[in-house]
Amino acid sequence: MNFLTIGHRGVMGVEPENTLRSFVAAQQAGLDLIELDLHLSKDGALVVMHDAEVDRTTDGTGPIAEKTLEELRALDAGRGERVPVFDEVLDSVRTPLQAEIKDIAAARALAEVMQRRDLVSRVEVSSFHDEAVAEIARLVPGVRTALIASRFGTDVVERAQEAGAATLCLNIRRLTLEVVEHARKADLRVLGWVVNTQDDLRLVRALQLDGATTDYPEIKRTARFTA
Repeated sequence: MNFLTIGHRGVMGVEPENTLRSFVAAQQAGLDLIELDLHLSKDGALVVMHDAEVDRTTDGTGPIAEKTLEELRALDAGRGERVPVFDEVLDSVRTPLQAEIKDIAAARALAEVMQRRDLVSRVEVSSFHDEAVAEIARLVPGVRTALIASRFGTDVVERAQEAGAATLCLNIRRLTLEVVEHARKADLRVLGWVVNTQDDLRLVRALQLDGATTDYPEIKRTARFTA
């Protein structure tokens, strides 16, 4: 089975997260998939950033939802990088993407881009929110979806099934063999996050997960040789 290595916000351990620089570095490192996060600006642009506020990752302050794209573009997202819009990421890298959405409004905006650019085979959509997963599945026939969870029990499998997700993205600090086995019986793919050390990698390999999200590109090389 091919073990997927997924770049967390690009390669956020070595480059400014969720920037074109980080995504290009992830592609150059040969990661199988690049994970990113989407929010809507005040004027409806689908921008790439993890937090709902710009404070942590830029030199600005305040909520993304209260800033126009022009205002977001004026910010420094690290090492002179600008806050990208989703279309720019699509144009900058060829690596398949896993796009995390935070709510139904983002699901609808992403659905428009996916249909316009025929992205069903290239972009998997993930979310912590069951209703956002269900909404993108309703709007984009054939889209691959993943339910993310940090604190969970075996019921996360039923939640994924109800939302129509084929994949679970689970916090490895909470992950148990019981949950993995329950997911397998439901034919769900299981990915672990965040895997940044050899011990983390040994754990996800022992649990026989399908892949892991990492902040560091070296995990790609190491994963090949870890039983």
